[in-house]
Amino acid sequence: MALPPPDPEFVLRGTSAAVHTLHFSCGGQEPDFPILFSGSENGFVHVWNLKTRRVDTALDGHGRKSVYWVETMDAKDRLLSQGRDQRICLWNLAEGRTSVTDSVFTENVGFCRCSLLKVAQGRWLMAMAAKSLEEVQVLELPSKTSVCTLKPEVGAKLGMPMCLKLWQLDSGSQPLLLAGYEDGSVILWHLSMGKALSRLVCHQEPVMSLDFDSEKAKGISGSSEKVLSIWSLNEQQNLQVHKTHKLVNSGISDITIRSDKKILATAGWDHRIRIFGWKKMKPLAVLDYHTATVHCVSFSDHSNPSERLLAAGSKDHRISIWSIYTQT
Repeated sequence: MALPPPDPEFVLRGTSAAVHTLHFSCGGQEPDFPILFSGSENGFVHVWNLKTRRVDTALDGHGRKSVYWVETMDAKDRLLSQGRDQRICLWNLAEGRTSVTDSVFTENVGFCRCSLLKVAQGRWLMAMAAKSLEEVQVLELPSKTSVCTLKPEVGAKLGMPMCLKLWQLDSGSQPLLLAGYEDGSVILWHLSMGKALSRLVCHQEPVMSLDFDSEKAKGISGSSEKVLSIWSLNEQQNLQVHKTHKLVNSGISDITIRSDKKILATAGWDHRIRIFGWKKMKPLAVLDYHTATVHCVSFSDHSNPSERLLAAGSKDHRISIWSIYTQT
């Protein structure tokens, strides 16, 4: 007999708007409690204290336009947030500060979340959808120097980039970018050459979300369809379909693989969070709590497995926190 799915450990309320993005940071004063950042449709970034289960700080830097990506740069005090005001804000939250210290104007009108990759001490790459609709721009941070602009071949008709994932095999290897597009394809880009290494049509609809496991050279993507596409990268850097997994209901807003590469979570338009074993895509649990679309899922990378959490943010203004498969 399969065990019934668990209830959330607890639920965070107080954003007073749909929650579009979540990010854990595990370097806080409370070693057993990571900090959780959330971005909302009303333009706020909330910094949650998971010990008190309340908002510590509400950051207002996007002119009340929806925030759909948040990420920390090393320490919990250096935060990036991206909003529908076409701005990416850099915050320094040390010593209780709540002001934007720098920003990048993207001039992009889509919903494509940025991707951040640390390439050296104090140096990051950030990929973002560019002003020109089919292009992706990569900047170096904190200098904001342009590294490259990735343009599809003439006549490719990919549509807009919908989701991005910067990665590298190890600290010495070349950074690469996986980008999912409106036409349903995923492209592997080589940044220093500025060219596409491989393209794979994974979906018939726009690729809404993807994640990639560089150790296994295997990735996963979701769209508005009833299917998850699992694909791999061979030694010649060619993308190929590994297999597909049929879903009960259509629509995936977000996918994330846990840092130990054991399980993954999907955020569904059907209000549910689904958990799979990553090795064989075995369905493990359906978490049914929210009353509207789940927009985002995020795992905490806590060093102690028993403290690992999963957070999900929904259109219903709530964030559910789950403790599941912590020992797998």
